[in-house]
Amino acid sequence: MKFGVIVFPGSNCDRDMAWVTQGLLGQPTRMVWHEDSDIGDLDVIIVPGGFSYGDYLRCGAIARFSPAMQATVQHAAQGKYVLGVCNGFQILTEIGLLPGALTRNRGLHFICDRTPLRVERNDLPWTRNYDANQVITIPIAHGEGCYFADDDTLKSLEDNNQVIFRYSDVNGEINDRVNPNGSRNNIAGICNREGNVLGMMPHPERSADIAIGGIDGMGLFTGLLEIAMIN
Repeated sequence: MKFGVIVFPGSNCDRDMAWVTQGLLGQPTRMVWHEDSDIGDLDVIIVPGGFSYGDYLRCGAIARFSPAMQATVQHAAQGKYVLGVCNGFQILTEIGLLPGALTRNRGLHFICDRTPLRVERNDLPWTRNYDANQVITIPIAHGEGCYFADDDTLKSLEDNNQVIFRYSDVNGEINDRVNPNGSRNNIAGICNREGNVLGMMPHPERSADIAIGGIDGMGLFTGLLEIAMIN
């Protein structure tokens, strides 16, 4: 499986992603400059965290116009995989690959922490190596991570089982007290209806190497590889 990691001016998690896909998993990985639209050789596009274009205007608002992201829209339309993490999630909502928006955290402070997440479903490549309702611990680092969608969009997400991760306590309980940023319905990650596009605020790449304290995020990447081997 060949991965591509988009690199924007201001990206700061692109090399972290490449360390997981290439360094730990041994998969061919290409760094895709934001002006490059030639991604036809890639199976998975990763839109990493950071501050694309300095987060001017609002997070992801400029990145959506990059040639690499325009090509990513076509990549997704072909049924290929797209993962957006943190700023990448923001970009995916800006370009319309995922519904809703990411807004300023409740309390208006940047949050850097580790948080429990409840895995809502495990019938997708992204989550096949987790159990449904399993609680994993993944780092977060964001100032605009509050997921917002209007009532109709939120209902559609819930009705179509598009919520993949929710902020929870260590026992999997969902309530406002364990919601770090005010996201509606404690949403930490969602997919499109087809399931090939995933956006999440927590950083699985920062929990994929035991050398830095945990591997709860590694299952997301290995699940993709197993699907590739099956196919």
